[in-house]
Amino acid sequence: MTIASAPASFQISPATGGHGLTLSDSAAKRLAKLGQIEGHPVMLRVAVDGGGCSGFQYRLDLVQAAETDDIRISNDSQVALVDPVSLPFLKGSEIAWVDELAGAQFVIRNPNAASSCGCGVSFSI
Repeated sequence: MTIASAPASFQISPATGGHGLTLSDSAAKRLAKLGQIEGHPVMLRVAVDGGGCSGFQYRLDLVQAAETDDIRISNDSQVALVDPVSLPFLKGSEIAWVDELAGAQFVIRNPNAASSCGCGVSFSI
């Protein structure tokens, strides 16, 4: 499996811990709301799996605990987690919450994705 590097104009901010991952304000607010609904804090686990109509697919889960090797991305005390294997596929991505006419969901805005399917769940590099 070959991972394409980001375009030369793409810069990863040192403020993001060198991985360039960010958790948007909208995603942080939604995680806080979900924690209120659940009655305890929740974290969003983001992973990349092989498969999907474009080659790779995002897997998103709400969890209560982090694994020891997880990379933590936080905003306003809310946390998203990424495992080290998925990190190269997600470098520079923004994890956001969108609430649109078609539905509300967490989305990954991934600058590494060369193409994605119509639903935005799978992508290719």
